[in-house]
Amino acid sequence: MFQVAAGTAVAITLASLVLASEVTNPVPPTPKSIETGRQLFQKYCKACHGEDATGNGPQAPKDLHPPNLTDAEWKYGATDGEIFTNIHDGIGPKFDMKSWKSRMTDAEIWSVVNYLRSIAVKSNP
Repeated sequence: MFQVAAGTAVAITLASLVLASEVTNPVPPTPKSIETGRQLFQKYCKACHGEDATGNGPQAPKDLHPPNLTDAEWKYGATDGEIFTNIHDGIGPKFDMKSWKSRMTDAEIWSVVNYLRSIAVKSNP
């Protein structure tokens, strides 16, 4: 058993987010990848995030409103690597957004990232 100082878990989590922001998507956003991502989103994600990914899913945890994944605001990280990590590992500390790594392969999660990018509002430069 390991003993850790208070705050260590937070530091480790923050360090992983920094690294996640530097990860690039290895799956090209081809029509096939985007369609695969759409199908996976409809299978695994729409219950909480809604069919249109706007956060209006009927099975979202009580008293929570999952984020709108089509707008320009990404509360838990906006890079492809951060989005991948959120899907892969879940979002703490309560993990209302659970990990999907046991249900989807890494390539499938990257396809979901490609799908989300394809439906997201494009920001003006």
